Amino acid sequence: MTVEALSAVSAAGEGAATAAPPSGARQIWRRLRGQRAALVGGAVIALFVLVAVAAPLLAALEGQDTTTYHADLVDSAAGGVPVGAFGGVSGSHWLGLEPGTGRDLFARLVYGSRISLVVALGATVLQVALGVALGLGAGLGNRFLDSVLSRITDVFVTMPALIFAIALLAVVPDGFPRPVLLMLVLGLLAWGGIAKIVRAQVLTLKSLDYVAASRLAGSSRWRTARRELLPALVAPVVTYAAILLPSNIVSEAGLSFLGIGVTPPTPSWGQMLSSASTWYQADSAYVLLPALLLFVTVLAFTVFADGVRTALDPRVASRLRVGTGRKSAKADASSDTEAVDGA
Repeated sequence: MTVEALSAVSAAGEGAATAAPPSGARQIWRRLRGQRAALVGGAVIALFVLVAVAAPLLAALEGQDTTTYHADLVDSAAGGVPVGAFGGVSGSHWLGLEPGTGRDLFARLVYGSRISLVVALGATVLQVALGVALGLGAGLGNRFLDSVLSRITDVFVTMPALIFAIALLAVVPDGFPRPVLLMLVLGLLAWGGIAKIVRAQVLTLKSLDYVAASRLAGSSRWRTARRELLPALVAPVVTYAAILLPSNIVSEAGLSFLGIGVTPPTPSWGQMLSSASTWYQADSAYVLLPALLLFVTVLAFTVFADGVRTALDPRVASRLRVGTGRKSAKADASSDTEAVDGA
């Protein structure tokens, strides 16, 4: 986990530890709406999700069927290299064809967005589920359970996850669906960070008055966790997940680029970059297009994650004066003036 991710999650966690009542959905939306960069990032994310869902429809609009993205269309007797700008751009191939295989580039790009987003989302959900469950178990359990789960978490935090992922993916037979395998490997190896964050927040929240009052009122340990602790953990967990998702997109692309993730003919942005590395000198567009899509997607998720963190933490929003509109900004300014006059 990067330093930026740790600082972001720590800031969200500090807000949860204060035990302030959680803001309503409308107030969170107002704070998020006041951040233009986050809204732009969210719009870009929505666009990529729409493209991924509508990939067969987009390929059909181009005049291709749903199998074109992996079909070899160019006659090998002709050398397998399409002619023309970008390599064979036409009314039925909007971005041309890949050299050597003749696979439609536009169809592979839109279908590749499916693989990248689905693998990253599935891995993130698995990481969050494991991290929250084990973090709660360590924070609420007895000393022995806490010690055992904490040592297991330390192992997963300190291990080089990508190195282990490469080793696991290299020995699994090709018959196993690679996208599903990528989800499982990334999800099972990188849950330690969120488990440590959840455990630390639970230990802090357990000592607060309203949690102690719930226990004194007769609530069980797990009932107290469900009613009192989980709502306070929403901010750090959502912030961590929003930061973790683009990291998983990059991990999937990197593994596919190395040839041990998604393998041809299944399209993936990382796999397309790997294939294009052999003919990029003939036309750099084959490298630039998937690389640009990967960069824009990761940047959009990162910017949106920062906006979500700000919206979920009222203290950050008040310092930045965001999400409240002009009237709230004027009210803040007038309150500051009254405080100075009173002093």
